[in-house]
Amino acid sequence: MTGTASGRKPSKRKVVLAITVVALLGAMALDTKVVQIGSGEDVRQQAFNPDRFGQSEFPRIRDIVAQRAPDAVTLAAALAADKKAAIATYGTMAGGFAVMPVTLTGRVGDGASGIFGLTVDGLPEGLTIRVQTGPAINGTELRDISGDIAFGAFKNQIEYQDAGAGINRAMAADQLGDLDRDTLSGKTVQVTGAFTMINPKSWLITPVAIEVQ
Repeated sequence: MTGTASGRKPSKRKVVLAITVVALLGAMALDTKVVQIGSGEDVRQQAFNPDRFGQSEFPRIRDIVAQRAPDAVTLAAALAADKKAAIATYGTMAGGFAVMPVTLTGRVGDGASGIFGLTVDGLPEGLTIRVQTGPAINGTELRDISGDIAFGAFKNQIEYQDAGAGINRAMAADQLGDLDRDTLSGKTVQVTGAFTMINPKSWLITPVAIEVQ
């Protein structure tokens, strides 16, 4: 016998195959990016987080509302004189309704489920004003008032709704954490916020700032 199977040289085909496999593995290694857990490139960090979004956006929204908001008497008079012009001057359209900023000082009336009536001097008879103080804050006024947080920037409707909820929670944490709702009735408060004008004679304000005087 001239040799055994174990002493045979690899065939040319096997050598080429081995070289190809090594080259492929090398290319895969070069194309593989190691992402550190918790870094900005971690997909878990990239997933939409409504609370992080709210904490980032609320200070800007608070400032926008404060800069735009007319006092309640001025706004009520403007709406009574020319609703369309008042909306164009002060408001932001969100779907079929206008979101209006406002600031006021008023006396707190009775409340239920964290929503309190307010009596504001100088307003026309028949205008009802209420403010929601939580713990749960509903509505999308704070999301919509700036006019630049658009549905197209989000993956779907759920994410868009969650963005509004995240802003509301950020506001509540910033403004309402120390508010004593049990003793609020009868006190005077200064409120700056926004409301959706579904009924011009009934304003339910979501605050961006509330101060008990």
